Amino acid sequence: MISKQTLTPKISIIISTYNSEDWLQKVLWGFNCQSFKDFEVVIADDGSGPKTKELLAKMSEEVFYPIVHVWQEDEGFQKSRILNKAVVACEAEYIIMTDGDCIPREDFVQVHYINKEPGYFISGGYYMLPMNISKIIDKDDIEKQNCFNIQWLKEKGIPKTFKNNKLTARGFLSKIFNTFTPTNASWNGHNSSGWKKDIVNVNGFDERMQYGGQDRELGERLFNFGIKSKQLRYSAVCVHLDHKRGYKTPESIAKNMEIRKETKSKKLVWAHHGITK
Repeated sequence: MISKQTLTPKISIIISTYNSEDWLQKVLWGFNCQSFKDFEVVIADDGSGPKTKELLAKMSEEVFYPIVHVWQEDEGFQKSRILNKAVVACEAEYIIMTDGDCIPREDFVQVHYINKEPGYFISGGYYMLPMNISKIIDKDDIEKQNCFNIQWLKEKGIPKTFKNNKLTARGFLSKIFNTFTPTNASWNGHNSSGWKKDIVNVNGFDERMQYGGQDRELGERLFNFGIKSKQLRYSAVCVHLDHKRGYKTPESIAKNMEIRKETKSKKLVWAHHGITK
């Protein structure tokens, strides 16, 4: 753990990662470009090897914010478990959660911060990049915000689609898109935020769940607890770097669907396999 500030930060940012140093470095550069700066980064590391630890030691010398490294042994895909450990480690009252393959736009933390409200969590979106562009984005492209510039992306081969509005919509237009998008304002692991006390009150993530919807299930219990959600998928913006998903299995998806069905039908609030055992 590397400490850079003695006062409690206004925001804690949890970034999940697993053996993906190149992508994680780009994400950490993205957080170093934020306009809002009063935050800490808590790395939720689901069993990465020593290269991730080495990267974090190097990056902690380079970035303005403190980095806290929360690590557990590699026992397969146990993201729910490491996220719960990371939630406990957070110093701030308000938590943003994202993934180690999502580069935040320079106003990302600011948007979450100014829109936070008691009794609500925030649901953000992402813009998916293909592998060729994911690879060529470098530190300079992040510092100049090229990877959020639709003209720059078009030059690299991004097609013209409605989703491009996620990167181009600002101000009033982004509010209109946020209001009328058909997508539910669910808890998304790549881009959501909420109050630490609310997450703790529902006992965090259900650790029985592997890949597939464990973030949504947390949101569903928050809804059952009386927390509402805000849709900010056109305002709180990050670009999602491409990668393989070797941990996605039909078994884990089916098991998680059953757990989510029970959460909804019984209006469950508390995860019995959560932060507190």
